[in-house]
Amino acid sequence: MLFALPDNSTLYKALLSRDETWEGRAYVCVSSTGIFCRLTCPARKPKPENCAFRETIAECIAEGFRPCKRCKPLESAPADPVVATLATELTADPSRRWSEADLTGRGLDPSTIRRAFKRHYGMTFLEMARATRLKAGAAALADGASVIDAQLEAGFSSGAGFRTAFARLLGRAPGSFTGDEPLKAHWIDTPIGEMIAVADAHALHILEFFSRRAISTELAALQKATGQPIGIGRTAVTEQMEAELTAFFAGESGQFSTRIAPLGTPFRQKVWRALRAIPPGETRSYADIAREIGQPTATRAVAQANGANPIALVIPCHRVIGADGTLTGYGGGLWRKQWLISHERGLAQVTA
Repeated sequence: MLFALPDNSTLYKALLSRDETWEGRAYVCVSSTGIFCRLTCPARKPKPENCAFRETIAECIAEGFRPCKRCKPLESAPADPVVATLATELTADPSRRWSEADLTGRGLDPSTIRRAFKRHYGMTFLEMARATRLKAGAAALADGASVIDAQLEAGFSSGAGFRTAFARLLGRAPGSFTGDEPLKAHWIDTPIGEMIAVADAHALHILEFFSRRAISTELAALQKATGQPIGIGRTAVTEQMEAELTAFFAGESGQFSTRIAPLGTPFRQKVWRALRAIPPGETRSYADIAREIGQPTATRAVAQANGANPIALVIPCHRVIGADGTLTGYGGGLWRKQWLISHERGLAQVTA
């Protein structure tokens, strides 16, 4: 528990008054409707006997409640409004060069902002800003821009800084890209954050949320295993994946038919095939997966394989939860796991 919630009577009064001090600190699960809301929800208030109060979104989802369509608790995931404001500004001006001085100039404590972003997004604010600028530079290179023009488009004042950031991600300096690389990396925007897709003409090899810290390690491993460098751009496989992601997030389909070729051991491949057999809207425990692959004592190894999955969503590792119903971890961030499980329950209802 993050803190002890007060009694139900106190929280019900907060619900009736739409007390904003409870924003992000408590949620109400309504048994008569099967939904959960923020305490500030403008919808008609339920009877007190139908209300159960929970500390986290994870608890609400684990108990089978769906997010309210009016107050949209999943869309307000950053409980701190400063985090939401800064994230919005990053989206509005991706080339801006942020520094800790910019934060202190607003009266903000950089260490507090660092921890808040790390807790919610898995990376610090300055790391996210740098990654956002790097994407702009990659897009410019893919369009045929020179390295210096791509650097300026990305808002890097230092050529060395731009080259270092690129090399850290893709293992190569931006000037070494020829456009003929068989493996191509492409950024895909989604409602829950940018993803990076790496594909060749035959299959998708990586699909990860860009905030995942393991992404550079995965890219390096793919280049080493294939003996091929990764360039910037799209393939027909990428375009198919992007179209399927659009349909998924629009609530039109929970199925993916893009050909995939994830890099992994035979055991991990077996686990990933089992994950793909989990229908949208359903979840399994690590022990369930271990039994399904015929190795019931391999729960720990299954968990490791789940965490090593390089193709998010298509290989739905987010559908695996703890045996007690808790969401456990997720490389893309626990809030994304909450969002995805809830979204897929809606998909299952549409297709049922």
